[in-house]
Amino acid sequence: MAIYLDYAASVPIRAEVLETFTQALQTVGNPSATHSYGQTSRMMLEDAREQLALAVGCDRSEVIFTAGGTESDNLAIKGLFWQRRTDNPARNVIVSAYLEHHAVIDPIEWLEAHEGAEVAWIPVSDEGVLDLAWLEQFLASRGSEVALISIMWANNEIGVINDINAITALAAKHDIAVHSDAIAAFGHVPIDFKKSGLSAMSISAHKVGGPVGVGALILGRAAKLTPLTHGGGQERSMRSGTMNSAGAKAFAHAAILAIADMDTHNAHTEALVEKLRAGVEGAIAGSRFSRGSAIAMTHNAHFTFEGCSGDSLLFLLDQQGVCVSTGSACQAGVNGPSHVLIAMGRSEADANACIRMTLGNKTTKEDIDGLLKVLPAAIQAALKAGGKQ
Repeated sequence: MAIYLDYAASVPIRAEVLETFTQALQTVGNPSATHSYGQTSRMMLEDAREQLALAVGCDRSEVIFTAGGTESDNLAIKGLFWQRRTDNPARNVIVSAYLEHHAVIDPIEWLEAHEGAEVAWIPVSDEGVLDLAWLEQFLASRGSEVALISIMWANNEIGVINDINAITALAAKHDIAVHSDAIAAFGHVPIDFKKSGLSAMSISAHKVGGPVGVGALILGRAAKLTPLTHGGGQERSMRSGTMNSAGAKAFAHAAILAIADMDTHNAHTEALVEKLRAGVEGAIAGSRFSRGSAIAMTHNAHFTFEGCSGDSLLFLLDQQGVCVSTGSACQAGVNGPSHVLIAMGRSEADANACIRMTLGNKTTKEDIDGLLKVLPAAIQAALKAGGKQ
């Protein structure tokens, strides 16, 4: 038995995207070169830029290709903060939430430690919902000091969807730049960059069935940032370096397919998550569906299992051929208490007892049945490992 329930970590590359990618890799030429080979590669890159712009609802000139979501987040957060503070030294505050992925939290804390930035963290409810009344009050008193707000479109661990339009509306009253890490949300919820009011937005190819190592920062025309790298001046001088034309083409293809399939995908995964939730809550005492009734992405099922070690449970399920995660899988394989659950006010014990299961287009009812068949025994073994039985 092999059951893959970690789509939020990485979506298997689609067969048609793999074919596009392998064909594109055979294209010779640096897209910055002026000869015919180079211009063929350039055309591939610009076609991909146009397609990706259509998928996210932005102008093609607003698409800056990167090597992945983490780079896009760092470029947005550091670049926007530096530029905004340079333009107005009074703007030294960054507002975010401790629900964010570490690709957002870590650069913010780096700016705090090394650049003297002040950080304000938005409180969250026990279901992972941001306190926007707190944000409104904070901006009313200190909005002129805020350089940047960075809030993810949807949470990668528990799936809760944030009200981006409400956040950008509050920020606009104080001329504050807003960045959103939309990496987890892209392909799962409708996204229109123009209508969002965002200054910048991060997305990644391998979260929508594209290859690893390709991402994009969508940067509004009016937004200015300080680049992190300098060299050839590629990508509007925001991200110097030879462009990955083949990766960009595969990313664009995967994005178009994901958007086209989104409604079908969401209906499919919603039904399976309901089946999974009913099976878990009906059979396992001490289980808790982490996000409660909060509005969330349909493919995400995040549970805490009282008294269990999430790491032990992950290992035990993996032995049975079931692949899940204890939270974000993007921390160099290092597991620990869920910072998301800690931010939601849960205990460290609960934050160590969580499992995230994320479903995709290839997940079947038989997969859910297979998980539910082996989960109770794995829970019992995890409880024994933790000395709870």
